[in-house]
Amino acid sequence: MEKRSFMRVDEVAAELGVSKSYAYKIVQRLNAELKAKGYLTISGRVSRQYFLEKACYGEKERKES
Repeated sequence: MEKRSFMRVDEVAAELGVSKSYAYKIVQRLNAELKAKGYLTISGRVSRQYFLEKACYGEKERKES
């Protein structure tokens, strides 16, 4: 499967092992942070790079890529 720039809610839920309803809250929170920084956001999706950084996976992912 190709890597996409954005993660959908179901991907966030699977990655964190949480319910989809909780994943929606996480996506909304991350998008609110991005919007406050002046970035364009898409409802129901979050930047994969930003998610990985905020979920403490950023360094590991960069080293493996």
